[in-house]
Amino acid sequence: MNPRTEDANLEARRGTVTTEADGRRRLEFRRSWPDPIEDVWAALTEPDRLARWIGTYDGERRPGGSGTFTMTHEDEPVGEPMTVVECDPPRRLVVQWEQEQEGSGVWRVDLDLFAEGDRTVLRFVQVFAAGVDVTDHAMGWHWYLDKFDSEVSGRPVPGDWDSFAAEVGPAYGRAG
Repeated sequence: MNPRTEDANLEARRGTVTTEADGRRRLEFRRSWPDPIEDVWAALTEPDRLARWIGTYDGERRPGGSGTFTMTHEDEPVGEPMTVVECDPPRRLVVQWEQEQEGSGVWRVDLDLFAEGDRTVLRFVQVFAAGVDVTDHAMGWHWYLDKFDSEVSGRPVPGDWDSFAAEVGPAYGRAG
């Protein structure tokens, strides 16, 4: 792949941050695949597939259900209480969980799947408090969504975090 194509591909995969009217910071990613919506949903929610790209969820899989979510690909995986806010298969999943990192509070992630032409699109949205620097969060979710992409598409899994950060960091204003 030539450098210009690589740059365009990275830009298409990168999250965008906007500021809401109330000052909160909105992080959004859009990814798409030629696969049926049911297959993308399965990669997002089935326990075996979920474990390959992000981690495990042990709990009730229904709106209002709660359990423990562990991001097993972190340096120090920690199980955190999670609640399924909305679940409308195969179109919408909204979850929230308390972050163990000091000051991170409750995280809510909205995941929507929809058809756009002959592709299934995933829209990932997380909203942060006003004034929060979301750059590191955006890079982290970018890495996980690249891992999700490999689960859906069969493309190679992104490398370790340090290699990934060196590749995408400059696009987020971080040294490579």
